[in-house]
Amino acid sequence: MTKLTTHVLDIYSGRPGKGIKVELFYVNGKQRSKLNSVILNSDGRPEGPLIEKENFKNGKYELVFYIGDYFKNILKSDTTPFLDDVIIRFGISNNNDHYHVPLLVSPWSYSTYRGS
Repeated sequence: MTKLTTHVLDIYSGRPGKGIKVELFYVNGKQRSKLNSVILNSDGRPEGPLIEKENFKNGKYELVFYIGDYFKNILKSDTTPFLDDVIIRFGISNNNDHYHVPLLVSPWSYSTYRGS
């Protein structure tokens, strides 16, 4: 089960976050290393784990969800979005577990938690 997964639910429209770009970084001090970049499918999920097995190590990670562009398309708006990039920085202390980081998002708010 050693993997990291995510999904996005658009609570504004009540639908999965289809087409949202997500990037994963490993954070070491002030340096970030990009590990993956995906576009979420029609279920608001990547096609597979963001990282897994021997590449999944203990430490700090950062997920960047590019929701500003997503909501500009949904709302048909050219104005500056209230939320643009949602950045979630979290730690992995046991890379033998499955970590799931969901994002519930609207144009004006977001919430996350460690899922299963």
